[in-house]
Amino acid sequence: MEKSCRAGAAKRLSSENGEINGKYVRLLESVVGALCRPESYEPVFHGGHHEVAMPSIEALGEIVDLLRAVLFPGFYGHPELKPGTMRFYIGSAIDRIFLILAEQINRGLCFSCEREGTLDCALCETRARETTLAFIGALPEIRRVLSTDVQAAYEGDPAAKSPGEAIFCYPSITALTNYRIAHELYRLDVPLIPRIITEMAHSTTGIDIHPGARIGERFFIDHGTGVVIGETCIIGNNVRIYQGVTLGAKSFPLDEAGRPIKGIPRHPVVEDDVIVYSGATILGRVTIGRGAEIGGNVWVTRDVPPGARLYQGREDE
Repeated sequence: MEKSCRAGAAKRLSSENGEINGKYVRLLESVVGALCRPESYEPVFHGGHHEVAMPSIEALGEIVDLLRAVLFPGFYGHPELKPGTMRFYIGSAIDRIFLILAEQINRGLCFSCEREGTLDCALCETRARETTLAFIGALPEIRRVLSTDVQAAYEGDPAAKSPGEAIFCYPSITALTNYRIAHELYRLDVPLIPRIITEMAHSTTGIDIHPGARIGERFFIDHGTGVVIGETCIIGNNVRIYQGVTLGAKSFPLDEAGRPIKGIPRHPVVEDDVIVYSGATILGRVTIGRGAEIGGNVWVTRDVPPGARLYQGREDE
């Protein structure tokens, strides 16, 4: 009797599994068919006329890690690096950066020229190598400017015990390192890759800086979470902002088809020595004058004179 019950249960289970498998096969055929219809995939499909892949997130992550080790030797990279071995380790890292970055820039250029209808692979490869050389030549200046950001963080935060603590622990230095790398690539007209690099930092720090923004020396973002700095923003020297600050666009004109017109100045200009406290929102192509202070949670859509103090409910000039 017990054997008969077990046999019956096994038969029912086999029948149910067969029915489920049949449903799965029919569903799979239906879903795959729907996803492979041109009207479904064409808006989101990258065809690759060059047979060149998209830029690799993993390779770009390796490049940023190598650059961090070059820019902040001893804090990142080889743990046994010393002044006497620095030339070897930095030279090896830059050699690796050149090989990977030239390939990734070539991929970015191929992605861009497909969209623009220019399909000269040899031109892309040559331009990628020349651009990589120009970027590597800019590394000493990138480090110099980052060192001023580190000093601003150390001097601007009483909790910082040393500049090294800011380098190793502060999310603002992580985000600014990615930004300064990406901005140089953006300045060299590298497509796509600068945005990927800044979004890497955005995902880990919560600080969103567009690579097209122009940011001066000694820039400090205290705490940092929720900060947004838009593409056409211009920030002077010795500026400090706090968490939750938005330097964004208020509105933008549309073309005849109703689409936003790209590339026009639409974000704030923040002059030297400005402080913007947490939660402030500054929108549009307005100017925050030198030495001004913008209080927490203030909404700003007009120019602020140099030296002004703008807080909720009052303005002191």
